[in-house]
Formats: sequence, structure tokens, C-alpha cells
Amino acid sequence: MSMLTPPGMGGKYRITGDKYPRMRRSRRRGRLVVGVVASAAALGLVGWGTLQLIDVFTGGGDKATAAGPKADCATRATPSPSASASPGAVVIKPNRITVNVFNATARSGLAKKTADELKKRGFKIGDVGNATAEYDKKVKGTGLLLGPPASLRTSLPVLATQLSGAEQRPDGRKGADVDLVIGDGFKALNSKAVADKALAALSAPERAPVKKSC
Repeated sequence: MSMLTPPGMGGKYRITGDKYPRMRRSRRRGRLVVGVVASAAALGLVGWGTLQLIDVFTGGGDKATAAGPKADCATRATPSPSASASPGAVVIKPNRITVNVFNATARSGLAKKTADELKKRGFKIGDVGNATAEYDKKVKGTGLLLGPPASLRTSLPVLATQLSGAEQRPDGRKGADVDLVIGDGFKALNSKAVADKALAALSAPERAPVKKSC
């Protein structure tokens, strides 16, 4: 084999002039380029996915959720007045309220029975008996609560915790006493547990959730 024959040719090719046989390019360089491109693409996808996760958990972006724009903002509670009390109401204790109980139905014994139960719950009891002609057989609901105008913000809301559905109405009387006129829809006073819960809610303002500004 001639010294001018390239190694690995095994004597198949022989150099006869100034032109050499064309050599095959190595495949390693091509594989390296493909590997670099694939790695860069994978890193790009990972970075994009990370940004999306950060955006989801931090609430970023301008897209609105099903509950509205930035619905996942933290909320805080602020006090709001009880729905049962009038604005500026001053809730007083039952032992400071004198209640007159009158029966406007055709059923006998309701006035005394109701008065006795109210007394057990701490109310003071005044007159007990049948309703006057102005209201007798004319109260269709559970009851009618009457008192001076000031009682709409003091004693009447407290008395209303004992009887659901009773109408509260001011009249021109003098003094602080209030009336409970039993109507045709009356069955019984609220249970003591229900009345106590309503009275507690009346005494303490509720806390309504308000969205925090984002």
C-alpha cells in the first residue's frame, strides 16, 4: 500500500493526482446539535409552565374567575346592624318592659297563658284580658304589638323576639307600657331557646363579610 493512501482505505483507493477522495462527515456533530435544540425547547416549556402556575396561585393576570374579577381576594368582616332592630335602636332588657296581654281571638285562656309565660322569661306583666272592640276578632296574624313611637326602637323589637310574625305598630299613648294583642294566627310563643337566640342577635351586631379591595 502506498504511503499516500489514506488510512482505512485498505488499498481500495490510490492517490494518483492532487484530488483526494471525498470523506464522509461524522454523525456526532449532527446529534449534538439536535440534542442542544431539544434541551433548549424543554427548558422553555418548563419555564412557561412555571410562570403559569405562579400566575394561578398568586391571582395575577387580568382574566376573571367564575365569581368575577379577582374573586379570590381575601375578605374581612365588618359589623352591621341587626336586621331586627331599627337604625339607632337601644335594646333594653325584658325586666324593664311592662307588657299588657290581650286576647283578640274567640279562644279563651290565651291571654293569661301567654302572660304567665312572658313573666317566666323576665317581662313585667300589666293588664291581662280580652282585646277592646277596636281589635277584637280583627287581628288576623299571630299578633299585634302596640306602643308609643319611641318603643319601635326600644321595647317592641325585644318583645317581637318572643312571637314571630307579629306586627309592630306605634300609637298615641303616653307612658312606656306596650301591648301584645293575640291574633287569629297565634299558636304559641316562640320556644325559649329560639327567643333567647333572637334576643342575643338583637343585642349584638352581626358581622357581614366585605370583600377586601385588591
